Amino acid sequence: MVTTSLHLPGQPHDHSADAASSDPVAMGWMAGSPPPAAAQVRWDDGSMWRFPQWRWGFSNMRDLVPTTSIPRAGPVSELPLALRDDLDAVMLTTLAGQTMTWQESLAATYTDAILVLHHGRVVYERWFGVTRPDTQHILFSVTKSFVGLLTEMLIAAGQVQDDAKAGDYVPELQGSGLGNASIRQILDMRTGLAFSEDYVAGQSGLSDVQRMSIAGAWMPRLADYDGPDGHFAFVASLGQNVAHGGDFVYRTPNTQALQWLVERVTGHSLATLIRDHFWQPMGMEQDAAIAVDRMGTAFGGGGLMAGLRDIARVGEMMRQGGRWNGRQIVPEAVVARVFRGGDPAAFAHIAYPGNPDGSYASQWWHRAGGQAMALGVHGQGIYVDRQAGVVIARLGSHPVASNRGNMGVTIPAYDALVAALA
Repeated sequence: MVTTSLHLPGQPHDHSADAASSDPVAMGWMAGSPPPAAAQVRWDDGSMWRFPQWRWGFSNMRDLVPTTSIPRAGPVSELPLALRDDLDAVMLTTLAGQTMTWQESLAATYTDAILVLHHGRVVYERWFGVTRPDTQHILFSVTKSFVGLLTEMLIAAGQVQDDAKAGDYVPELQGSGLGNASIRQILDMRTGLAFSEDYVAGQSGLSDVQRMSIAGAWMPRLADYDGPDGHFAFVASLGQNVAHGGDFVYRTPNTQALQWLVERVTGHSLATLIRDHFWQPMGMEQDAAIAVDRMGTAFGGGGLMAGLRDIARVGEMMRQGGRWNGRQIVPEAVVARVFRGGDPAAFAHIAYPGNPDGSYASQWWHRAGGQAMALGVHGQGIYVDRQAGVVIARLGSHPVASNRGNMGVTIPAYDALVAALA
């Protein structure tokens, strides 16, 4: 049993506060020098993982957890403006049958910031609460899509074989639940790893997500935790409970294994690879950062922190076939592989809101219409609709971790906006 007063990731929350009443400015989180005890958001007592405190925390994660910097370099690449004043009034109907405007949908999904590009021009941009243009907001599992791109780039270059086993590249994984999984199975999250991505913990002890958080230094090491220390040690400690190659099941340690593979093959850290392949050649607007464990290993499963405009640049680069600002950032063949998506039959069983005929592949989510999404819990996302010429970058702090909590509004809202832009 857990015998602690800490608030842990995955514990129940009071979700009754709407976006306006939970606004971190209105609530006064971390205001004052020093802030009074009642207004503090902290790592050591777990309050950073409690709603509505995390509405401040997600925009200030570098103040709360250990990170390493991902510096930008050179001239900032342009994001030309063509702002429209008619989009707030676009009407939509949620999957629950509720009619609302685009503007109302942003509050309904606890949006911290959002930017819409249409054929490379910014047509809409909004900021809420404490999130600002220079905020390095936590992206959570949007990070996975960067790891997926780096892995696919190694496959395209012939440095990694997608049908080879993970243990062939990372011997430490041999004997673990992923040692005999193929790289493609891990990329597409079709492994039999013994791990539950359940963000609502039970009462009988620590959940797998909470144990992962302790191992990765996102929360203090509890007295009754006897597990591994560090991201890679945690992945290597997991077993296998079903055969690989079955249905899609979302499990963060799959991505951590891919990160280990990428770092082992290239000889560089994930932070260095993101810097060299994306942040510096793309002329990003501001530095990024990524959370690290007690050994300094990055959290490839969800630790990236970046600005809204910069993740919009990544989405636009993908929309343009991997090109940005006159440079080929990601090989065209890799972009084509990503947008090909995965097997809808392996995805159908999860009945994902707004995406019943979709798929998952290359650490990206896919819709049947050809759109690709990099998604992170609590509403982070990069949405790329190549056919419509639309990219949407979004940051959020929804009270429900799983995006099932917001997709019933988000997907209809995106569809309505794309239709309005067309």
